[in-house]
Amino acid sequence: MVQTNSACYRRGLKDGIPIALGYIAVAFTLGIAAKNSGMTAFQATLMSLTNNTSAGEFAALGIIGAASPYIEMAISQAIINLRYLLMSCSLSQKLDPSFPLIHRFLIGYGVTDEIFGVSIGQPGNLNPFYTYGVISMAAPGWALGTCLGVVMGGVLPARIVRALSVALYGMFLAVVIPPAKKSRILAGVVAASMAASFLFANIPIFSFISSGMKIIILTVVIAGIAAILFPLKENHADEE
Repeated sequence: MVQTNSACYRRGLKDGIPIALGYIAVAFTLGIAAKNSGMTAFQATLMSLTNNTSAGEFAALGIIGAASPYIEMAISQAIINLRYLLMSCSLSQKLDPSFPLIHRFLIGYGVTDEIFGVSIGQPGNLNPFYTYGVISMAAPGWALGTCLGVVMGGVLPARIVRALSVALYGMFLAVVIPPAKKSRILAGVVAASMAASFLFANIPIFSFISSGMKIIILTVVIAGIAAILFPLKENHADEE
């Protein structure tokens, strides 16, 4: 049974509620970090509305706080958000061919890990209005959480703010630990990344390198070495 655009949109709204709630919690920490970087509530909220990328925005705040050059910001964002290019390519193959090209651009705005996950999991061709519904819930939730973090970060007691800041590390652990538990190779890459990051931060010889450039170097070098030494094998199960 083919659902109408409005029905798909309403279903997307419903599926976007838990994503929005999760985004509010995590983005609250982003708002606190943005405030510490000197951003106002309006600036931080606008950043979240126009970016929709947790790792990218957290990295950007570090680069802003270090007053690094714009070129570092551009390169780091391109590298950190490269996975969204792959997600978008995958979603583009699932879209109903009857919809105009403009829908691909509009969906591209809201492609995040969670929105991609629920969209790619839809049976059959993807109706873009379903993804619009998810985005309509998730994107405002991310921006609202950021705004609340900036505003409440200056009102809440310092101890509570420091405690909430732990949510950032919890988010990263939630992303890294599950796949690392399933793959010894990935676990090794994560451990190597942590060790290399520690060395870059504490060895004096690397002190002249800005924090933004350190992120770029570590990301490219470690990911490149891992890709060469442990390439993913193609799964031909579907072809048999």
